[in-house]
This record gives sequence, structure tokens and C-alpha cells, in this order.
Amino acid sequence: MVKFESLGVLFAATGCTSQTEFLDNKQPIAMQTALSRARFALNCPAETGTVLSREVVQPSLQGPLVSGIQRAEFTIGVEGCGERKTYVVICPEGEEGCFATGPGNFIGRQ
Repeated sequence: MVKFESLGVLFAATGCTSQTEFLDNKQPIAMQTALSRARFALNCPAETGTVLSREVVQPSLQGPLVSGIQRAEFTIGVEGCGERKTYVVICPEGEEGCFATGPGNFIGRQ
């Protein structure tokens, strides 16, 4: 029984490390994605970005026959030319790129 508990702790520690590595690997492209979108939206060539939060989001569909894609989600604040914007940047696992969404209510918009 002790061996199984030790194995569980090992898996838990490995899972946390791999999520941290996943976020660390995706953060530069997420920042670049937010800055590129802000350059267009703000019409400003000199922005600076700050990672406000980051997390690994598990797929909402998980099962034996269907599985979604795990993704890194970053909230990045961008400031430049006297303006500030916040972007949520999504980076799917297994893909090279990311996409940025703007702030606001994403459900029930009219």
C-alpha cells in the first residue's frame, strides 16, 4: 500500500512540473500574440505587456471516445501610446500558435 501512495505523490509532482513547463514554453508566443494584436488595435508600435495570470485549462470533453485539447490560457495586459488593453490568449497543446481574444462578455452578447 505504501508503494502506491508514493507512486501517487510522484505522479502528482510530475503533473505539476509538466504544467509549469507547458506554461513556460507557451508564454513567449502568448506575449507576442497579445502585443501583435495590440499594435493593430491601438495603432501604436511601442507597447509593453505584462502577464497578469496564467493557467492550464483542461478540456471540457473527456472520456473514453471523445477528448478535447488541453490549453494554456494567459491574461495579458498591454500598455502603449497612453492606452491600456487586456487580452486573453489561448494556446492549444500540440500547436505552434496562439490566438488572442479581447476583454468582455463572451456569452450572450447582443
